[in-house]
Amino acid sequence: MQEIQLSNGIKMPQEGFGVFQVPEQECKAVVLNAIRAGYRLIDTASSYKNEEAVGAAIREAIEEGTVKREELFVTTKAYIQEMGYENLKKAFARSLEKLGLKELDLYLIHMPLGDYYGAWRAMEEIYREGKIRAIGVCNFDAARLMDLCYNVEIKPMINQIERHPHYQRHEELAVMKKLGVQPQGWAPFAEGLKGMFTEPVLREIAAKHGKTAAQIILRWNIQQGVVIIPKSVHKERMEENLAIWDFTLDNDDMNKIMALDKNCPSMLDCSKPGEIDRLYDYLNNPVLTTL
Repeated sequence: MQEIQLSNGIKMPQEGFGVFQVPEQECKAVVLNAIRAGYRLIDTASSYKNEEAVGAAIREAIEEGTVKREELFVTTKAYIQEMGYENLKKAFARSLEKLGLKELDLYLIHMPLGDYYGAWRAMEEIYREGKIRAIGVCNFDAARLMDLCYNVEIKPMINQIERHPHYQRHEELAVMKKLGVQPQGWAPFAEGLKGMFTEPVLREIAAKHGKTAAQIILRWNIQQGVVIIPKSVHKERMEENLAIWDFTLDNDDMNKIMALDKNCPSMLDCSKPGEIDRLYDYLNNPVLTTL
C-alpha cells in the first residue's frame, strides 16, 4: 500500500474503503472485515446514516488488536443542510460523537451547494484547533474549486470526485495539480453502469496481466496519483480490490484506457437542475439514495 502526501504534509493511504449505500445494520461487520483485510482509510458521510456503525467497527478492530487508531485514516463529510458556519460546527461535533473519535483525519464538504463558504470558515477554525488533520471538498468542478481556493485562507487539501474510465476528467486533474489539491476518486467502477465491467479493452488488459477488469481500473487510477475508495460488502472482493500493488500498467495499456473516456458523468452531474432537485429532495426524503 502506497501513501500520498497532502499539501499540509499529512500522509494518507492511496487506497481506502467506502461505505456509501452500506446499510447501517450491516455496516459494522463490513467495515470490520475491511480493516481485517488491510484497509486503513475508511470513508463515510453524515448522509450515509452509518457513522455510528463505522465507529463501532473501528473500536472493535482496535480492541481486538487488529489496528491502532493512529494507523487509521478516517473520513466523513458534511451534507447540504449542514452548510453554514454554525451548522458546520454542530455537524462536526455530531459526526465526531457518532464515530466515537476524538479527532478526524479528513473532513469534507460533501456538495458544492448551500453556504459552503461559511462552512469552510468553520472547518478552517476546527483544523487550526487540531481536531481535523486535513480538510477538503467533494464534487467541486474546476471552476468552483478555483473560486474557493482563491477566496479562502486554507486551501482544500482534497477534492473527492466521480472518476472512472468513462469519466476521466484530465483537465480537472490538471487544475487540481496546479492548485495543490489531491484528487480522490469515488465510484471508481461507476457501480458497473454503462457496461463498465464488460468493456473489451479492460478485459483484454486484465487477461494480459492476470487480473480482473476491476483491478485494472483501480491500478489505472493510482498510477495517475488518484486516491481511490472502492466499496464491496464481500470479503473476497475486498481482498481482490487490495491486490493491485504487484503489477504496473504500461503506456499502451494507459493509452487504450484513455480512449474509453466518454467525458460524461455516469452518476452525478451538479450542472443539471434536475440533479440539484434530487440532492435537495434527499433532505426531506432520506430514503432516496445520494452521494
